Amino acid sequence: MSSVTATTTTPVPSGTTPGAGRPRLDWRLRFGALSLIWGFSFLLIKVGTQGYAPFQVTLGRLAFGTAVLAVAMAVRRERLPRGARTWGHLAVAGFLLNALPFSLFAFAELTIPSTLAGICNATSPLWGMALSLVALSEDRPTRVRVAGLGLGFLGVLTVLGAWQGFQGLDARGTVLALLASLSYPVGWIYVRRTLAGSSHSNLSLTGGQLLLATAQLAVVTPLFTSVPSSFAVGPLLAIAALGTLGTGLAVLIQYGLVAEVGPTTGQMVTYFVPVIAAAAGVVLLGETLTWSTPVGAAIVLAGAALTQVRPKRRA
Repeated sequence: MSSVTATTTTPVPSGTTPGAGRPRLDWRLRFGALSLIWGFSFLLIKVGTQGYAPFQVTLGRLAFGTAVLAVAMAVRRERLPRGARTWGHLAVAGFLLNALPFSLFAFAELTIPSTLAGICNATSPLWGMALSLVALSEDRPTRVRVAGLGLGFLGVLTVLGAWQGFQGLDARGTVLALLASLSYPVGWIYVRRTLAGSSHSNLSLTGGQLLLATAQLAVVTPLFTSVPSSFAVGPLLAIAALGTLGTGLAVLIQYGLVAEVGPTTGQMVTYFVPVIAAAAGVVLLGETLTWSTPVGAAIVLAGAALTQVRPKRRA
């Protein structure tokens, strides 16, 4: 869920970083806050789906997130991008990076625990590395990165209990969560190919992207869901928090982090998210973990870390 990794919700190309001047909070505090926000997002999705349909959860999430960015744009006097070509690319980006994965995770958590969804999300760097080897000519395979890819998917099989024949596993929900994780790097590669080098700022592009994703869900949701007969307060608050914090505020925090400490350090948030998601699910939702889940998750994260290792340039 960052602009520098395939696990993020809004990986937009580098442009003018929103916000100038020295940050008020130390970057370590913002790093920790971002890890917590994204880690708790899977718990909030689970709570939201207890009162509302998955598409409704996603629509609310996007609407609240877009509202946060709209306020930020107004404060910083930023305008939405111009040009039909840019808006066309943003519509595709909004679908691949927001509307599709957010909806898939919401549907997945109808039948799988939030802990498993959080771990599935951690596979995005693995998918991203595999896809970039094919789609991006500048990404060349190395022994270390290929080993990381293999190790990461071994970790996935460990989490899923492959040696037991995947007993007790909800295949549909797990596949949906993995597809959601795959959607992020597909969108990231698309954005990198079409919007890299744009003269528009990150905030402007992301605001337009979320606005279009919200419009997409606004069209789809009434077609497949009905208006709730009652409005559950708890799930509604969870959706509001998911949108304002996990989709809106998190984007703003992340941009500041990347600008200050660089993408390499910024992407380390990825490795804390599944840990926090698992802890939140167990402690607050009473979800259970078998030994294979944390062990497999550790293997996935180790593999994902190896896929991010870049060969040293020769002098």
